[in-house]
Amino acid sequence: MTAQKPLLDLAPAARQVAQLLDGVSDDALSAPTPCEKYQVRHLLGHLLGLAAAFRDAAKKEFGPTTGTDPGAALPVLDDDWRTRLPRRLDELVDAWRSPDAWEGMTQAGGVDLPGEIAGHVALNEIVLHGWDLARATGQPYPGDEPSLRASYEFLASAVGDPGRDLIFGPVVDVPDDAPLLDRVVGLAGRSPSWSPDR
Repeated sequence: MTAQKPLLDLAPAARQVAQLLDGVSDDALSAPTPCEKYQVRHLLGHLLGLAAAFRDAAKKEFGPTTGTDPGAALPVLDDDWRTRLPRRLDELVDAWRSPDAWEGMTQAGGVDLPGEIAGHVALNEIVLHGWDLARATGQPYPGDEPSLRASYEFLASAVGDPGRDLIFGPVVDVPDDAPLLDRVVGLAGRSPSWSPDR
């Protein structure tokens, strides 16, 4: 199948993450996050790394950014993250606006996968880690409907997949009539009621 246009627009989700950065104080960098092993500093470092990895995956530019397992070590946060992360998110969005990004095979996290799947993974990562960052720093995170819908469908399709638990925690039961964001979060193994003081 030849894509005539990008399948998803990563811009709304990336924009929401970038808008959260002004609300991250230096004191908050050591705060816990919904990602069990991550403080806020690690989460921000992970966002920097995944934005680079999936930017390069979209361009089929393989190397250390696409070939490194993100779970191999805790991410290190550079001092200039406040300027680098928004720029990197913009690069990610631009890369996935090319129809070619969604075609053929690519690589991310040391895993070879179809471009179409990689694009969905990239969006899902931005959506979930945006929620993680917002929760860890006490900020609102409404999500946007198309991104949340795409993440929900992506996560729902992985339920029952043996490899799923290597990436996400066990599914957290959320009522069917709960907000879509809560259902996305639950499918990713997070509790929608998570807060730093719990």
